[in-house]
Amino acid sequence: MLTLRKSAERGYADHGWLKSFHSFSFANYFDPAHMGFGNLRVINEDRIAPGTGFGTHGHRDMEIISYVLSGNLAHQDSMGNVKGIPPGDVQRMSAGSGVRHSEFNHAKGEQTHFLQIWIEPNVIGIDPGYEQKTVPEAAKRGQLALVAAPEASEHSVKIHADARMYAGLFTGAESAQLALDATRKAYVFLIWGTLQANGHTLQAGDAVMLEGENSLTLSAGQDAEVLVFDLAA
Repeated sequence: MLTLRKSAERGYADHGWLKSFHSFSFANYFDPAHMGFGNLRVINEDRIAPGTGFGTHGHRDMEIISYVLSGNLAHQDSMGNVKGIPPGDVQRMSAGSGVRHSEFNHAKGEQTHFLQIWIEPNVIGIDPGYEQKTVPEAAKRGQLALVAAPEASEHSVKIHADARMYAGLFTGAESAQLALDATRKAYVFLIWGTLQANGHTLQAGDAVMLEGENSLTLSAGQDAEVLVFDLAA
């Protein structure tokens, strides 16, 4: 079964300094039909105005991934990490037994545009952790690069969750196939451009939820950047 959710159906919040689209219920946006999908709990598409950001706040028992699209996300946390996250990097923070952090856009005249992703962990109470890796464009061009998984690899950060996250860039004749386990769930989120997922055309911000499917085919892209999640049911 394949279910399409259009970009305009997402929740939206405008806080002035922050503009955010919510794929799933979050903060003041509540939709009982979209509380998450499998163990994927949050995809927020955030745009932070210059010189602003999220003040210090806490998290527990969640795998949090930041995927920066433009600008640069400044991160500081109670583990002692002070980092800048540019486009092309994938950052993972395991909240575990508890962590506090802040995220800011220190750039002048340039907003920071990024995806904030939360995945429910399969272990709780672990020591908080941080990891950041650069994924070169060549690794994503015309294919799906594994960027987050239970086991770390060259371009993937390690998450404490039964899930895998892939990123890909597609245009023209480029295409990719991903074998799926029909007992699990898969989620496709299109960041930019247009793309077909199993023959269904997606526009930027659209998503596809797959259940009981054996494969995913991505094709007919036009300047497309996409994330694909393999998820516990």
